[in-house]
Amino acid sequence: MTSPVPASRIPEAVHRRRWAILGVLMLSLLIVVLDNSILNVAIKTIATPAPVGLGATQSEIEWAINAYTLVFAGLLFTAGLVGDRLGRKKVLLAGIAVFGIGSALAAESGSPGQLIAYRALMALGAAFVMPATLAVLMNVFEREEQPKAIGIWAGGVGLAIAIGPITGGALLDHFWWGSVFLVNVPIVIVALVLMVWLVPDSRDPRPGRLDPVGVVLSVVGLVLLVYGIIKGGELADFTDAKVLGTIVAGVLVLTAFVVYEKRSDHPSLDVTYFKNKVFSAAMSAIALVFFALMGVTFFGVFYTQSVRGYSPLESGALMLPLAVAQLIFAPRARLVVDRFGNRATTTAGLVLIAATLAAFTAFEADTPIWLLEVVFFLMGTGMAHIMTPTSVVIMQALPREKAGSASALSNTFRQVGGALGIAVLGSVLATSYRNGIEDKLGLLPPGLRDTAAESIEATLGVAEKLGPRGQALVTPADDAFLHAMHVTALCGTGVALIGAVVTALFLPGKPPAGQEHEKETELVAAAD
Repeated sequence: MTSPVPASRIPEAVHRRRWAILGVLMLSLLIVVLDNSILNVAIKTIATPAPVGLGATQSEIEWAINAYTLVFAGLLFTAGLVGDRLGRKKVLLAGIAVFGIGSALAAESGSPGQLIAYRALMALGAAFVMPATLAVLMNVFEREEQPKAIGIWAGGVGLAIAIGPITGGALLDHFWWGSVFLVNVPIVIVALVLMVWLVPDSRDPRPGRLDPVGVVLSVVGLVLLVYGIIKGGELADFTDAKVLGTIVAGVLVLTAFVVYEKRSDHPSLDVTYFKNKVFSAAMSAIALVFFALMGVTFFGVFYTQSVRGYSPLESGALMLPLAVAQLIFAPRARLVVDRFGNRATTTAGLVLIAATLAAFTAFEADTPIWLLEVVFFLMGTGMAHIMTPTSVVIMQALPREKAGSASALSNTFRQVGGALGIAVLGSVLATSYRNGIEDKLGLLPPGLRDTAAESIEATLGVAEKLGPRGQALVTPADDAFLHAMHVTALCGTGVALIGAVVTALFLPGKPPAGQEHEKETELVAAAD
């Protein structure tokens, strides 16, 4: 085992192999992000009745995604602290191993319920991987190289987004749906070998105490809130007593979590960080952009596969421009920040995201597909110019030895934003679709009518079982989905614009001439 890296000085042997270490860290990141991007393409297949898929309903699909994001987000605080205490290398190795075991089990799921449970196990492992990668990065690069390294690290997200849908589509064209999870296992094995060989260990010399009460409160609160939102969309009735009661209970538990953390002498979430307007604005930008993007990705798969009729592989290829844009611009975004400042760069990125989301309101069943490609490329461009500057702000807001906590906070807000985006925008989609299709299902038996109204995939499944008589449902289903997509995209546009206002008001502008080299160290202090 390599000896721990002191926070005050990076050993020469570690410094010489820092770029190889970054490559291994990006491979670990690739595993975690790849899984979600692959799953996006597989959503329709998993929703297809057995033996092709699992016959999962839209709400079960939302839970298969959110079981991962909620467990991931809820444990990141503790995972960062465990890494600070036990050593980031040990935590990385254990986390990747658990993720691999969860992936193998998910591939053999026999029901939507099993898939949801094994996705939660995968998240348990991923929660210990993600914060450790950035924490190790901050400990093997000197401060002046950190923005460049973080930019490359962020570009790795784009690489995963590029590889995921195409890999998933290719697997689904030749194998069963579980192959999209089984593909993680060989990557996990390679990552484990390289980690043992290359990555140094590091830890916080003064680690914080664990906060099990805070973890339980945060996870319970988020699960209750998300369950209530998803249930409201499933019923198309947010005034239902059970829906309102669950949402209110979630808000109350999360409020208790904040109060407890504020009073605790060892909080997993140090709420005093959020007194700083710059730090809070950067966190808000990350949460809001993932809220909008995850919701759009969710309906985008049904648009390309269910409405446009593309195969999983073709659907994955259609998302390639989004990933290519991130690969191109994420490593170079720091140059834009140097020239225009964090405020202008991040705000422009959010405005661009809002514009691309608004473009979905004009998409129809026969819209030229090259327009979708342009929108995806611009979406990836906007995302690259949001993630890199906000990640640098957040990671440099805390001392190097607290890198695990900063990484955990950043990724928690990203995952919570994404989970709420899928829940809220997914519920908007489900409610709008049900309202648009219900009056077209009058000829179906009452029980079948309710099932067919759940989602476009459910409607098309019923239509297929009815044979020639069911063909009359296809066009109304497409029309109802397109209207629901337009409404959902408009909601996502509003969220992105709110993020743009927040960053325009609170992120720092371009530093005065002669202070460029000091801006990172003064970034957070500027708003105090």
